[in-house]
Amino acid sequence: MTAKMADELRNRDGDTITREEEAQILDTIEKWLERDVKDQVLALDHADEYPHEMVQQMRELGLFGATISQAYGGMGLPSSTYAKIVTTISEVWMSLTGIFNSHLIMAAAVERYGTEQQKQRWLPQFTTGELRGGLALTEPDCGTDLQAIRTHAVRDGDVYRINGTKTWISNGIEGNCVALLVKTDTEIEPRHKGMSLFLAQKGPGFDVGRKLEKLGYKGIDSAELIFDDYQISVDDLIGGEAGQGFYQTMGGLELGRINVAARGVGVANAAMKDATQYAQIRKTMGKPIGQHQAIQMKLGDMATRCHAARLLVEDAAGAYDRGERCDMEAGMAKLFASEAAMENAAECMRIHGAYGYSKELHVERYYRDAPLMCIGEGTNEMQRIIIARQLMDRNPV
Repeated sequence: MTAKMADELRNRDGDTITREEEAQILDTIEKWLERDVKDQVLALDHADEYPHEMVQQMRELGLFGATISQAYGGMGLPSSTYAKIVTTISEVWMSLTGIFNSHLIMAAAVERYGTEQQKQRWLPQFTTGELRGGLALTEPDCGTDLQAIRTHAVRDGDVYRINGTKTWISNGIEGNCVALLVKTDTEIEPRHKGMSLFLAQKGPGFDVGRKLEKLGYKGIDSAELIFDDYQISVDDLIGGEAGQGFYQTMGGLELGRINVAARGVGVANAAMKDATQYAQIRKTMGKPIGQHQAIQMKLGDMATRCHAARLLVEDAAGAYDRGERCDMEAGMAKLFASEAAMENAAECMRIHGAYGYSKELHVERYYRDAPLMCIGEGTNEMQRIIIARQLMDRNPV
């Protein structure tokens, strides 16, 4: 390996950046967070207010094109670099990462499975944030079991007519498009062969039902979407062939799970750092609580979880960048990092005592934000099943 190759970071499509460029990107993100985000988080979180100004700044930083190939105007970042960006932002405010992550999974579906005409048409607009959206998969009676979706599309000449309801859709209110998973054949077996993915832009028949209130993950809009005889062109069927939607969706979720895992690392890190600082300030029995073994044990476990979670994310991101199948690695990272965030948030609250329960500090926000990562992009129970199945598939008797 040459020195130049060792200095390069490469994504699955062959785009490269240098380690120096990665460091510059992360430095720019950190300065932006310190300057424009950090001091506003509590107010925006408590008000559940969409951060319009920050979203515009993220557009200017290029985050809506972070993983889109350079050929289409994006940054073409490796997922390993992207994961570091997500972790860095999540340490300050995890909600911000959801705004561009859902968008980038949508973009990944187009880039990996769309026709060249669709890529040329949509990806440059995704990159700038002119078109901004996410994935519309979940329904009122369907979450992990995507094959049970009821939203359906019927072809009528050069258009499809779509009817159904989607729920818990990130960017559903503030965004202007979604990658929409529907049934185009309700009779075929197995069921996943009757599923198709469209790039649906808002218009007549595509309405926002309501904003959904949440325990945490404030600021970002989570919405119910209603499709009532919504007409969409056959040209907006991703890949141009019906029946490929389940496969296309599953391919995009690998990047999504790496993102959620990176978010978990960020929240776990934030909780650990806050607890470490407080343990050196708060005193009991005449000395800082960090000098008591009971607190030291908690801090030791918190630091270990953070480090292990980060390494699992790096492993999954590396496999993704090499173009390898990584549902097992992404599942491991998502499972462990999200649980690390949950456990660290709880321990941080215990170390802070009553102050941890107060809305004056960020501690209670970590405690509210962390559970999302155990649910989003496939529950942790499902991740355990995926890991076990892959373990046996890769190690047959």
